[in-house]
Amino acid sequence: MNKVTALMPMKGHSERVPGKNVRDFAGKPLCLHVIDMLMQCPSVEKIIVNTDSEQIAALVRTRGKVTVVERPKELCGDFVSMNEIISHDLNFISTPHVLQTHATNPLLTSATVEKAIEEYLGALESHDSLFSVTAWHARFYRDDGKAVNHNPAELLRTQDLPPLYEENSCFYLFSPQSFRASGARIGKKPLLYPISRLEAIDIDEEDDFLMAQALALARR
Repeated sequence: MNKVTALMPMKGHSERVPGKNVRDFAGKPLCLHVIDMLMQCPSVEKIIVNTDSEQIAALVRTRGKVTVVERPKELCGDFVSMNEIISHDLNFISTPHVLQTHATNPLLTSATVEKAIEEYLGALESHDSLFSVTAWHARFYRDDGKAVNHNPAELLRTQDLPPLYEENSCFYLFSPQSFRASGARIGKKPLLYPISRLEAIDIDEEDDFLMAQALALARR
């Protein structure tokens, strides 16, 4: 079986949801939900948590597959590119492929991640990376009122419209070679991988936190 290393960058400071990574979410700190999910993935050999927070480091070290990498000062702050952090963390991996994800997608399941890894590995002859997306069958407009993906005069059923895909930031799969060739986690020939809207919920705002927690509790 091909193994991957999971990269999970986590900073201590959160501008819109203060302390979100260590905040209690459905009974345990938010930062542990995705880690515990990854612990259930046979394809994940190791989880590297890059953090500037001693509190986060102490929490995640309680999980067996986790290695903590202290974030260098030059990579700290709210405006550092994620690609810079990934580039730094590639120095700590030993597997040929990488899964990068976030602590803020707590409804993501191990079944979805394992299936995505399988799809990625099976598509390497034609694709160099994979990233999760949300498919939208809806009528979209630009700010000037012009339709993006439909003809307003036809009014097709929304389910019959060609979908548009939103990069939902749940996970990315790539190799170090692909990353270095493109300078980004999305390579030059990416494979889009749709996942359910429920799993794709990302916590950016306080409302997201409350909604995701309610759904997590309901799913139990």
